[in-house]
Amino acid sequence: MKMEDDAFADESQFVVDEVSAIIKEAIENSIGGNAYQHNKVNQWTSSVVESCLGALTKLQKPFKYIVTCTIMQKNGAGLHTASSCYWDNSTDGSCTVRWENKTMYCIVSVFGLAV
Repeated sequence: MKMEDDAFADESQFVVDEVSAIIKEAIENSIGGNAYQHNKVNQWTSSVVESCLGALTKLQKPFKYIVTCTIMQKNGAGLHTASSCYWDNSTDGSCTVRWENKTMYCIVSVFGLAV
């Protein structure tokens, strides 16, 4: 009975490790080993966001998703960001991944809100 309860919980819960893996794969597939190019940033951010949403939707979990992607050239500038959510901690969740290579940072956040 305990196993079934856990399986059911996974079906309807926001699993951070699962979402983190989806984000990392989306970034690697969209940006991978590329060097920062200003004229490619819009394409890359759209690709990362769409890839994340596509993979999250395939999980067929009862969530509405919000995905954000920030790409920033590594040039010594500072970046500070924060988010706050008023939601149900037992069902809703968020996951943020910071990825970097030699020339840029990519920060992706996913918010999952139970339907």
